[in-house]
Amino acid sequence: MTTTGLLRQQNLIQNALTALKIPDIQRRFKFLLFALAVFAFGSHIPVPGVDTSQIERFFATPLGSGAFFGLVNMFTGGALRKFSIFALGVLPFINGSIIIQLLTAAIPQLEELRKEGEWGRRKIAQYTRYATFVSAFLQGWGYIHLFMQAGALPLDLTLWAKLRIVLSLMAGTAFLMWLGERINERGIGNGISLIIFAGIVMRLPAELAGLFASAAEGGIPLGSILLLFVLFLSTLVFIVYTQQSQRRIPITFTRRMVGNRLGSVTSYLPIPVNIGGVIPIIFAISLASFPVTVINFFPHNATLPLVGWTVREVHDFLQRWFTPWGSTFGLILYGLLVIVFTYFYAAIVYRPEEIADNLRKGGGVIPGIRPGQQTVEYIDRVATRITFAGAVFLAIVAVLEFLVPAWTHIPATHFSLVGGTSILIAVSVALETMKQLEAQLLLRQYEAFIK
Repeated sequence: MTTTGLLRQQNLIQNALTALKIPDIQRRFKFLLFALAVFAFGSHIPVPGVDTSQIERFFATPLGSGAFFGLVNMFTGGALRKFSIFALGVLPFINGSIIIQLLTAAIPQLEELRKEGEWGRRKIAQYTRYATFVSAFLQGWGYIHLFMQAGALPLDLTLWAKLRIVLSLMAGTAFLMWLGERINERGIGNGISLIIFAGIVMRLPAELAGLFASAAEGGIPLGSILLLFVLFLSTLVFIVYTQQSQRRIPITFTRRMVGNRLGSVTSYLPIPVNIGGVIPIIFAISLASFPVTVINFFPHNATLPLVGWTVREVHDFLQRWFTPWGSTFGLILYGLLVIVFTYFYAAIVYRPEEIADNLRKGGGVIPGIRPGQQTVEYIDRVATRITFAGAVFLAIVAVLEFLVPAWTHIPATHFSLVGGTSILIAVSVALETMKQLEAQLLLRQYEAFIK
């Protein structure tokens, strides 16, 4: 990391700590802590009429502790394993948001609606809520039948019992959406992101306690623990550095007042290295693990008519060659999937045409580049190049989740914050929250200066 980068990180932390001394921000921070405490409490309230011990036993099996259910359980902060009223977490909201984003890129009417200002954003948010409730119903209904097939729920559940469970789960998701909106209004940071962050952090004490207990009993060598923490700190620095990295395109605004005369103002257009965030990893791990997860719910001795293999043979073949934990080939394939989905998602969320149009309306030009189509092509070319670095970064972080346990001989269930989505989400949310604290501090300093 460069000296400028280190100073920037230090200033960010110092400004965030200074902002917490302001009474209004202290009130917001206290409300945030209260809201997250409510989330933690609700994560332990079981769904009525369900024997949660059977669900716990299912998560102790190889299927329940696999990558797919591990990812889902991580997003819910362990609530799915407890089968609490927050078992779906905010995953239906994430799914709904992704669906609306994809539809916005595909349907011109939604694209126009997105450009309608505050009213358009409210309508998009309303459609996102509708998609969230549909996703919550489908996920809840799907979990019930998956757990029934796995023996974690009784096979003779009545329709009313299933609906009662699904409605309880949907109510939990609706409450978390409401809680996230209250955090946006009265707290600090993005509410939904902070709820996910809290779910990840809540697992840390139990993981660390189990890790040190195993070390005390002689089950894990001290050298493996030291190597684990070295890799954790290295990954943390790598993620922070990359998340803060950006390509700055110089911009000149020629229609701005400088003092008492018309002049030009030089600024820049930042393009982040990691445009896609954590979404490409979620897409890739879901695609890689979903076939193996689904086929586990069929009788293993059954023979598939077209290929003549048993379900067990198909399962073993898929797991060996197409999952990141099955073989080196599967791990490389997973890394390539992350790279492909990074470009796919970046193409949806990053729009050079819209950026160039906003620059034109604001009187901004890129030196040496003509306004219009040439600006669009230039921004697109720079974004494509920088996305490659972001895609490689995400692929490295993704595969570390499976390489670190092999290097340290410590199972991922003992410490999950090395590689994968967990640490990437935790670092991203922490950085974004500190930036918002810094922005609050600067805003209050500016208001004091005006007065």
